Amino acid sequence: QQLNRDYRGKDKPTNVLSFPFDAPPGVPEEAFDYMLGDLVVCAPIVIEEAQTQNKEIRHHWCHLLVHGTLHLLGFDHIKDEEAETMEQMERDILATLGVPDPYLDTSRGLTKS
Repeated sequence: QQLNRDYRGKDKPTNVLSFPFDAPPGVPEEAFDYMLGDLVVCAPIVIEEAQTQNKEIRHHWCHLLVHGTLHLLGFDHIKDEEAETMEQMERDILATLGVPDPYLDTSRGLTKS
């Protein structure tokens, strides 16, 4: 919650935060081209969300790690069009890992709107 408040101005807990890597001053970014940044994941939130959403915990972990990594790669979901693109990328990546569509509402069999 503190990180979410300090870095995003949202005073509430969150599941995952992404912090893109910045090369130290004077060091070319190319020297660190393999470093995307850091992900901070709140395990209790992940578990609570998975249970509330009737998802396997390991599937929800996979989803949030993919989601956070896409943020580190520069993708976002603020605008509807960006959200659709990012969510489809998540579905595609997760499908290769055997993880079902994370946006499927398992309690009603519908996708979220």
